[in-house]
Amino acid sequence: MICACSLGHLTPTIARTKPSHILSLLSPNQDTPRIIESGNAQTLRLSFNDIREALPNLIVPSTALIQQIVSFSRSWPAEHPLLIHCWAGISRSSAAAYIIACDRNPGYEETIAATLRARAPFATPNSLMIALADAFFERGGRMVEAIERIGRGADAFEGMPYTLPIAWPN
Repeated sequence: MICACSLGHLTPTIARTKPSHILSLLSPNQDTPRIIESGNAQTLRLSFNDIREALPNLIVPSTALIQQIVSFSRSWPAEHPLLIHCWAGISRSSAAAYIIACDRNPGYEETIAATLRARAPFATPNSLMIALADAFFERGGRMVEAIERIGRGADAFEGMPYTLPIAWPN
C-alpha cells in the first residue's frame, strides 16, 4: 500500500503504518524530519520546490527527479507500506503517489486518478511532475488527462493521510 501525508501528520502516520520505505519531498530550505533520520525505513529525501514552471532561485521538478522517485519505488518490495510525505500533503506527495501507482499499473491511469480523488478530495497533484512522468513512461498524455479530469482538489491548508492500493484492478 502507498500512504501519503503532510509533514504535520508524519509522526502518527509512521507509527500507524510502519512503512519499510519513506519518500520525503520537501523544499530545499527544510530539514529532514528527525523521526525519519532516527528510523529503520529506507528513505529517499528529495529537495525541490512545489512549482509548475521554472522560477528564479527555486528548484523545479525535473525528469531526473522523476527517475529518482521511480527508481526508489521500484526498489520497494511492497510487503510493507511505502510512505510519501511533503509539506502540506496535497501536491508533491499526491503526485508521487499517483506516479508510483501508474508505474506499477499501466493502463489504469483514469482509475488510479479517480481513486486518488475519492480518497483525497483535497489532493491537487503537481502538474509538472505528472507531465514529466507521463513523458518518462511514454503514456501519451493519459496520466496528464486523467489528473486534469479529476480537477483541482478542495481548498485545504493541509491534507489528511490517505492510502492508495499498489495493484489495480483492486
